[in-house]
Amino acid sequence: MLRWLSVRITKLCFRALRDGSAVVSPLMALMIIPIAGATAMATEMGQWYYFQRAMQNAADAAALAAAITNNNTGSGSTSLAEGRAAAAKFGFEDGEDNTEVDIAVVTCPTGAAAGAICYEASLSKVLPITLSALVGFRGNENDGFAQRIPAVAVATTAGSAEDACIWSLSPGANSFTSNGGPKPDLAGCSIVSNGDATCNGHDLGADVGAAVGTSTGCGETQVSGVEAPEDKYAELANNIPANDCGGSYATIPAKKSAPALPANNVLTAANANTRKCGDVQLSGDVTLTGSNTLVIFNGTLDLNGHNLRTASGATATIIFSGDNAASAVRGPSDSSTGAVVPALDITAPSSGTWQDIAIYQDPRMTPPASSLDITYTGNDPTWDISGHVYLPRSNVTFSGAVNKSSTGHACFVLVAWTILVNGTGSIFADNNACSENGPGPTVGADTREKLVL
Repeated sequence: MLRWLSVRITKLCFRALRDGSAVVSPLMALMIIPIAGATAMATEMGQWYYFQRAMQNAADAAALAAAITNNNTGSGSTSLAEGRAAAAKFGFEDGEDNTEVDIAVVTCPTGAAAGAICYEASLSKVLPITLSALVGFRGNENDGFAQRIPAVAVATTAGSAEDACIWSLSPGANSFTSNGGPKPDLAGCSIVSNGDATCNGHDLGADVGAAVGTSTGCGETQVSGVEAPEDKYAELANNIPANDCGGSYATIPAKKSAPALPANNVLTAANANTRKCGDVQLSGDVTLTGSNTLVIFNGTLDLNGHNLRTASGATATIIFSGDNAASAVRGPSDSSTGAVVPALDITAPSSGTWQDIAIYQDPRMTPPASSLDITYTGNDPTWDISGHVYLPRSNVTFSGAVNKSSTGHACFVLVAWTILVNGTGSIFADNNACSENGPGPTVGADTREKLVL
């Protein structure tokens, strides 16, 4: 409207100058009022814009200060006091010069971290209207002779920490994927992906689906843009004993006519707590007693249709390691002979160097592509595992079932490079005893306080 008026007046001026009979002075007198009004409006609106931008910066700072303090109990330094103090540093002090600063807890927008609290900072300042009144402008305060300028910001706290029982390490778009997945019940724990996390058809019952990239459909709450948890498992590789195999690794015979495995590579309860060079195979059911750490260099653990269990009170950690030429280092559920694996039923130790670790893959291995990939299929057999399974060099396709160990706690944590859970994949319900056997990677606390509005 002001722009139209200015253009119209300009045209009238030029027309009057061309008309010799025009009386310029009266026309100029008439123009003074609208010109002054337009100038006043432009000046005052510029002032309002300046104040609004400055107030928005103050509101952002106030909301963040309130979220960082996160204290509304009335004792000590409250979020209200800290928010107002932050705004005052920008020149906007509550109760001074018609300025109001308020802090309130509000409902968090979609995407905020689970358990987060959101604080809204509301600032307003009332400015008088002066020459703008000449063109009939009326403000929203003081019977139209003043204008209230608002600014609002919302910040979220870091949220409560969430223990993840599924963690994919790849930063790619296929880091974690679930197709269907009606059977897994991850209530009490969460999923975290260092890339994207995508669950098609079912949220897997997880509390939270968190992703460094984008989280879609995983968990009751989906959170994108989190920071990747620290890989506390990788440093355990320093505890793997030196490879003293001398470059000689036994292999499971592909034909009956081939040489049999050496006696030391046939697993028994008596020789399970040791190092093995090459493939290891069961010739019958094995029940381990005591504390066992089985290290396999450049080899596969083949249950060969038999059960490997830990007795009540016994523990086991199975470690896979090898050099860069390793081509047959695989997880225990993948048999090179195609034999059915009926049960891997083990409990991780609750203390010591390998505390909480049931299966560990050396992260320093760089074998040929796909040589460490694991496809776990079928509902029978199952993995019966209490503890953490760390497979940082494996792409794991999971279509089987996981139960807790028959002698252990209800805790299962799976860490792999990529994880694909297909429709029949099942992870036992009430996976809630990890506090007894060690929590998995923690997400949520890493999501810093930040502005969300």
